[in-house]
Amino acid sequence: MSVASAAVKQEEKTQQPTVAIAKPKSPSKPIICNNYINGQFVEPSAKYHIDVLSPHDGSLIGKVAMSNQNDVDKAVKAGKAAFEKWSKWTVKERMKPLLKLRQILEENEDELAEIVMLEHGKNRVEALGSIRKGNETVEYACGMPNIIAGKVLEVSNGVCCTEFYEPHGVCASIVPFNFPIMVPMWTAPIALACGNTVICKPSEKVPLTMTKFAEYIESAGFPAGVFQIIHGAATAVNSLVDHADVKAITFVGSTKVARLVYNRCKSLPVPKRCLCLGGAKNHLVAVPDCNIEMTSTDVLNSFCGCSGQRCMAASVLLLVGNTGELLHEIVRKAAELRPGIEKREMGPIIDGDSLQRMKQYVDDAEKDGHTVLLDGRQWIEQYGSVTNGTWFGPTVIVFKDYKHRGMTEEIFGPVLSVYVCKDKEEAIQIENGNEYGNAACIYTSTGENALWFQKRFSAGMIGVNVGVPVPREPFAFGGINASKFGDSDITADGGVSFFTWRRKVTTKWTPAEKKTWMD
Repeated sequence: MSVASAAVKQEEKTQQPTVAIAKPKSPSKPIICNNYINGQFVEPSAKYHIDVLSPHDGSLIGKVAMSNQNDVDKAVKAGKAAFEKWSKWTVKERMKPLLKLRQILEENEDELAEIVMLEHGKNRVEALGSIRKGNETVEYACGMPNIIAGKVLEVSNGVCCTEFYEPHGVCASIVPFNFPIMVPMWTAPIALACGNTVICKPSEKVPLTMTKFAEYIESAGFPAGVFQIIHGAATAVNSLVDHADVKAITFVGSTKVARLVYNRCKSLPVPKRCLCLGGAKNHLVAVPDCNIEMTSTDVLNSFCGCSGQRCMAASVLLLVGNTGELLHEIVRKAAELRPGIEKREMGPIIDGDSLQRMKQYVDDAEKDGHTVLLDGRQWIEQYGSVTNGTWFGPTVIVFKDYKHRGMTEEIFGPVLSVYVCKDKEEAIQIENGNEYGNAACIYTSTGENALWFQKRFSAGMIGVNVGVPVPREPFAFGGINASKFGDSDITADGGVSFFTWRRKVTTKWTPAEKKTWMD
């Protein structure tokens, strides 16, 4: 079946029947998300909060503190004082609260998943998966006594070299809205295990999850000031970046902001250690020998999972050769998705601004003469008007021009941009030509094709028949090009490298005077 044949199928254009949409249980009253400083929840010094709305129905579910320089100063002061004691704990002693935290996360995953679903919009399976993936990093960090054991070697007669891993001090972790628990877990467990103290700045769009997490931190037995939370927006971020006693910064978000944070860190009088992960435009390539059933399901999961709001989601599908049947199956399966919170259902978009941005991309593609095979804009009226939520359905667009902005810019939603390539060389040319470098995937049944593409993709994380190729511990997460600003990866050994510096000691003792056994 050709791509043109797939385009005329009518079931893709047919509006789904409207169904009742289940949603997570909302709190009886809005949850107040204050800063967590030195083991206490405290109001921001300006006494200013903004509303937190659920994307499911626009209901008020919380109020989050907007912090300023004074609030950051208090948190950094507490973190610096806590570091003096925490860093002197042996690495084995630091494992006790970390092991307890792992247990608490496992025992309370259902409670935490409900909060993630409520404030972000993930379905239940996605929310639980994000908690478990975050807990994998906690588990990795629990092995820190073996990971940072250091090394010692007699390098010459009477001369010994020893290497120690040392923590930096107060570290700040600035995290995005799309994974309220998983992304903070990319950084905090490793940083803490290495002996640093951590200030987390969650997205103001999803503050409830980390507010609950602070309770877990306390229950696990971490000393006050070792882990803290500063809520807020740009003022809080800039204050953390500029503070002289914050020794390292991690950021995850859009490329635009990642570049700004990185440049700000590096332009300080004393350039600051920083690692900033940005956006992506991930390319999937399918060749004729791919398994259509497996590939169509995997592509669907890749571009629709988490409503497409993840930096590892499929953005572009490049079809090489006669792959029209594959495209038809992708569209057919995507058209069967329904809104909701359970398995095989798709949640809402985070907010109205994001929704309108996605809509504009589809509007522009249609206006410019490209083919919308499956139109997710229908969900805006069909479900959004009924629930007052921000709903946008799976969307598939076939482009005639691979340079169109719908093919090159990050949309960050359940929108799959499709282009038919004349050969594999054109597919690689297109993938290599995009500014990002987070992920890429080849769908094939032969090792020859897999090797050809994986050696030529310009991406840090590559999948073979895996559309969301997130490395699992002990392998580190990190892209290249405009998807990452900094020299380390953010998890596993990359995280250990980032959150420590190495003290090298070379020792020589005066040799003892030689004596015989008779003396």
